Amino acid sequence: MNLTWIFAALTFWIATWAINQMLARQQFSDKTVQTGIDVFIPILFGAALLVLWEGLCRGFNVPPVLLPPPSMIWERITNSLDILWADFQQTYLKAVLAGYVMGCGSGFIAAIIVDRIPFLRKGLLPVGNLVAALPIVGMAPIMVMWFGFDWPSKAAVVVIMTFFPMLVNTVAGLAASGHIERDLMHTYASNYMQRLMKLRLPAAMPFIFNALKINSTLALIGAIVAEFFGTPIVGMGFRISTEVGRMNVDMVWAEIFVAALAGSLSYGLIALLERAVTFWHPSYRS
Repeated sequence: MNLTWIFAALTFWIATWAINQMLARQQFSDKTVQTGIDVFIPILFGAALLVLWEGLCRGFNVPPVLLPPPSMIWERITNSLDILWADFQQTYLKAVLAGYVMGCGSGFIAAIIVDRIPFLRKGLLPVGNLVAALPIVGMAPIMVMWFGFDWPSKAAVVVIMTFFPMLVNTVAGLAASGHIERDLMHTYASNYMQRLMKLRLPAAMPFIFNALKINSTLALIGAIVAEFFGTPIVGMGFRISTEVGRMNVDMVWAEIFVAALAGSLSYGLIALLERAVTFWHPSYRS
């Protein structure tokens, strides 16, 4: 046991906790300064977690096969950029993006059809809830048998995972517009498409973006898990399952870091797009 590492890590953690507490209580009149502080707080908190992780691993001499320190993981990342990039291309740029676009797009179109044909709401939505509850580990081998070992089978799993969240949220969003607004559109003798485009879809945008944000993480999880059941010798899921068997846990954490970074950036981009589209929503009013 190395008490110096433990003491240094705990000291840094307590100091950053106090700084974050102080900054969180401050309210600055300058909007730019306030935005900078709001960004700095989570960065400092994340740095404190990494330092605490490093210090405890070094201080208690934790075997790397159980939990490698962040410095070891970072060294593996810098030495394996070519492998990580190839895995990222196979899993994210092919399977995740293709499945995400097809799943969300088909879910949105199906929601419009369900809204237009009322009896489908009672027939399709219960089936959708049933399919959404199916385990990935049960669907992934079937998709591999249907579409082969390459990325299309992983994209099919992503489609299944993202279709019904988009369907359910869009249907709920289309019903979110108020009765007064709908009566007003009816008074103006508007047809279905006019009500849909000018009233109901704008009112449904918060629900639609909520589904897009949920699916941005579900898609990545689905593609990685699907790769456990058959894939070419490349991909995040393949690398994780292979390196665990070899006890190369630092490489596993490197893949987890890449996946977490990709998922966070995707979520953040969709959140920025949501703010630009739904600027009128009360949650964005200062």
